[in-house]
Amino acid sequence: MASDREVLREIWEGKLPVCFQLHSEEVYALQAPDPYYLMVPRLSYFPLVTDKVRKHFSRHIHPEKREAEMWLDFNGQPLKWHYPIGLLFDLQGSDASLPWNVTVHFDKFPEREILHCPCREVVESHFMSTLKEADALKHRGQVASSMQKKEHNQLWLGLQHDKFDQFWSVNRRLMEVGSSGGGSSSALSGSGDEAAFFRFVPFRCYVPNLEIPYRQRPIRPCAEDGRCRTLGDLLEELFPEEKGQTGKEVRVVTHGVEPPKEVPLQWLSEHLSYPDNFLHLVCHVIPVKRLPSMSASSSSPAHVSSE
Repeated sequence: MASDREVLREIWEGKLPVCFQLHSEEVYALQAPDPYYLMVPRLSYFPLVTDKVRKHFSRHIHPEKREAEMWLDFNGQPLKWHYPIGLLFDLQGSDASLPWNVTVHFDKFPEREILHCPCREVVESHFMSTLKEADALKHRGQVASSMQKKEHNQLWLGLQHDKFDQFWSVNRRLMEVGSSGGGSSSALSGSGDEAAFFRFVPFRCYVPNLEIPYRQRPIRPCAEDGRCRTLGDLLEELFPEEKGQTGKEVRVVTHGVEPPKEVPLQWLSEHLSYPDNFLHLVCHVIPVKRLPSMSASSSSPAHVSSE
């Protein structure tokens, strides 16, 4: 079970200031409404935190659109509601500043770019499906399937109402390791037996501006020799084409921070996973600026004429 409770709580309490503005073409009034500001949890989903946003703007749109599905965009790019808010922000990179300016729409739903979300039950279904997928990778699905319905409800309600203790009193079971499902991992020590590791690490790696939404494959947190595999090991496996290119490197951002590549995957999975139990990693492949090497001729002292 994840042991660094202060890390878990700090991740849980991460918030983003968001400025919601109604799209100018949808204003059905003489004057545009004021923006609506919210501090939103990074770990949540937009449909869970935007009821007041909808109420604020629905009075300023055409009456026929007031029951339409609300959707959001940033810089003209529709925002996927089934991505956690923190992931959506990290995907924007340097294009996004705080407060995050998000545009609100009630018209022209982008059918080919985002999924419909008519109610919170759709969010719950997606969340639980993803969580069960993560447990299948970690424990062959044995933990999630052994939970009672009330425990599944407690996970969902803890996320929905931003209740750390309510959520983690159940989620700790999904973070347990070993065949018996007990004990804490020894991942930070750098080695350990297989009882101290998940079967596979649930993760999704997002590379901005690629057609493929994310990269995902079964990767064990423990190497065959018993060594803890690290974030750097994961990147080498996912981006083999970059390994030999000295002019590029892959930088990872999650929860707004760049974790060291030496951190063990097991520890990352236990402490930096989103509530759906997946690590959501935004990977930026960037050029590395290097100083030009000086040749022997250019490094020798310049000849100065005495004339």
